[in-house]
Order: sequence, then structure tokens, then C-alpha cells
Amino acid sequence: MTSEPKQDRSRVTRRHLLEETIDCLAQQGWAATTVRLVAQRAGVSRGAAQHHFPTREDLFTAALEVMFEARMEQARREATDLPIGVGRTEAVVSRLVDYYTGTLFKAALQVWTAAAADPELRARIVPLEERFGRIAHRTAVEHLGFDDSDPVAHRMVQATLDLARGLGLANVLTDDSKRRAEVVRHWAAQLDAGMRRGELVEPGEVRASDVTR
Repeated sequence: MTSEPKQDRSRVTRRHLLEETIDCLAQQGWAATTVRLVAQRAGVSRGAAQHHFPTREDLFTAALEVMFEARMEQARREATDLPIGVGRTEAVVSRLVDYYTGTLFKAALQVWTAAAADPELRARIVPLEERFGRIAHRTAVEHLGFDDSDPVAHRMVQATLDLARGLGLANVLTDDSKRRAEVVRHWAAQLDAGMRRGELVEPGEVRASDVTR
């Protein structure tokens, strides 16, 4: 009977440690985010933190998983609020960009940067990012309503995700919201126009309509 509350406390502590890790990474960066600091912010001892996450790498890997799960859960909730018809594409693109300009992305960026120079950390992070990328792509396809079996539509969805990531990077040092909103509007209009006309083509490709003109 006493094990259940203890297990509950353990889950709460673990979750709190991960939340503090995400906030600390986003606010203070990789170098400052130590197990000791995270434990202090979470109100537990360093030993208690290491009981859940024996190494710093264990802590950051788990934090990345929590970040992605939180984003996917948010995306599932938001899917029911997306407009139908006019405005849907812009709403989807805007929400993708919002993710890449938020706290979760800023925290993940700190881990990616560190992993670029740390082979052991990179070996942990790359498989996670590949899995996350596949799920993010599938979610974007579903929300946009594209046919992912069309290779051009597939690449355009990937380009949308790459665009969102790039806009997120541009926003790290300065507030880029005004220009970002314009880019989102123009890109969404391009996607809509191409899908209406069936003219989503690769750069350099010739459309059938061009040949018959």
C-alpha cells in the first residue's frame, strides 16, 4: 500500500527534473546546465537526481524525448482547432514555425550544438532526431492534407519543416517575428497555389501545361 505513493513521488520528481533541464538549457545554455544545477532548481539533492539519471547524457537524452512527446501531444490537441478550407495551410505552417521558435526548440538546439563536438552524445542524439523527424513529417502531412506518395508533395513538406527550422534559428538572437510572419504567409500561399493547380514541381522541372502553351 505504501509503494504506490512512493512511485508517484518518484514519477513527479523525474518529470520535474526533466522540465527544469529543458528550461535551464533554453535559458542558460549547455555549459551552465549541470546535474547539480538542475537538481537545485528541482529542489532535490544531486544524489536523488543521479538516481533517476546517472549521467548528464542520460538526463539530456531523456529531456529531448520529453520535449518531443510534449510537442506531439500539443500538435494532436491543436489539430482539432485548425480551420477547414481557407487559412488552414497558413495555420499549419504558422504552428510549425511556432514550435521552432519556442522554448523546446531552444533547449534542443543547445543539445544539438554540443552533440556536434561530442561523438558519444551524437551517437545518442542522431537516432532520436531521425525518429523525431519522421514523426514530425508525418504529422505535417496529415495536417496539411497532402498526398505524401507524391514525391514532389513529400519534398515540399520537408521544405516546410526545413523552413520552419531555419526561421527558428534566425529567431535565437533577435526577435524576428515581423519578418517571420511575412515569410509564413508567402510560403503558405505558394503551397496553396501549387496544390490547387497541381503544379508542385521540382526546381528545373517542366510542367505539362508549359509544354502545351
